Amino acid sequence: MTILFRYILREYAKIFLMCFAGLVTIYMVIDFFEKVRRLLRYDSGVLPMLAYFALKIPAISFQVVPFAVLVATLLTLGLLARSNEITALRSCGISLLWVTSPFLLFAGGLAVVLLAFSSAIIPLASEKAEEIRLIQIEKKPIPLTVQAPQPWARIDADALMRVSTIDVGGKTLRGVHLFYFDQAFHLNRVIEAAEAQYAASGWVLLNGNRREFAPDHTVDLTLFTDQPADIPLIPDDFSTSLAGNSETMTFREIRNYLGRFQHKEVSFSRLLTDYYGRIAFPFVTIIMVLVGIALGLRRSGVRGGSMAMGIGQAFIVGFCYWTTHSIAIALGRGGALTPMLAGWMANILFASFGLYLLLKVRH
Repeated sequence: MTILFRYILREYAKIFLMCFAGLVTIYMVIDFFEKVRRLLRYDSGVLPMLAYFALKIPAISFQVVPFAVLVATLLTLGLLARSNEITALRSCGISLLWVTSPFLLFAGGLAVVLLAFSSAIIPLASEKAEEIRLIQIEKKPIPLTVQAPQPWARIDADALMRVSTIDVGGKTLRGVHLFYFDQAFHLNRVIEAAEAQYAASGWVLLNGNRREFAPDHTVDLTLFTDQPADIPLIPDDFSTSLAGNSETMTFREIRNYLGRFQHKEVSFSRLLTDYYGRIAFPFVTIIMVLVGIALGLRRSGVRGGSMAMGIGQAFIVGFCYWTTHSIAIALGRGGALTPMLAGWMANILFASFGLYLLLKVRH
């Protein structure tokens, strides 16, 4: 690593850290004043509130890093151009690709860090923050049984399950109904149980009945005290995926959850779209660097615009990316796009945009 490379990397890192710290501070201040009045009503003390907001920093950082990267790229190139350092480097025969390679290296390192945040750190921190808010700040008692936040679940290609309440820990379900359908989606069997308990061998239904619907419209009713049930879900699923919040699931939990349904031909468009979106989002740092380089070196290849124009361009690009990403995720969740395409669509479009702008730069 040459002296010039380290110099450019150091200058870029300093500007990025200033942009990042400023954006996180603004976000935290707004979030603090939005929630502090409600939290102060519970008189829980300062430490739980500090812990709660500290645990939100990973998620906030994940959101603001791409924008900070874009602003830092535009500002750094603007400062280098204003002091004629880019002109001096070009006059020495150094290419624009080499000049901007520290930016790409830095963005690649950030992408790896964000991927680690998205895979495990943010879900665990968000779950802990919610626990502190409910138990330590709002002083709510730890519930023994909770209402199922998403009572319906698909357990097979032709089977649905409905649960009324769930014991904390998810090992006991109450008010369980299983509905089985034929290929024409006609109901042919219903199993009702007062509760279901999770054991080493799987789920066991207790105190219920089974009704079989024959083609001649007769019903065969069978009562039982205990009966094993082929339910691919595990207790942890009832506090993560079935709660409708995939953001609190780590990548490993999502893969394990989907793996239990791999032979059942069950579609999980929403969960898969969120999964691929969380994988794709960290790499937007590299894309923002490409776009920032192209905008910063536009027309002449050495001239940067004013600082105000650079920040304005960053806001426009950031807004367009978030809009595109949100629309693509919504289409993927609804089944209009395949989950992988929905998760990566914004990255593909803006990477193409950045490369197109780079081709317009005079080398």
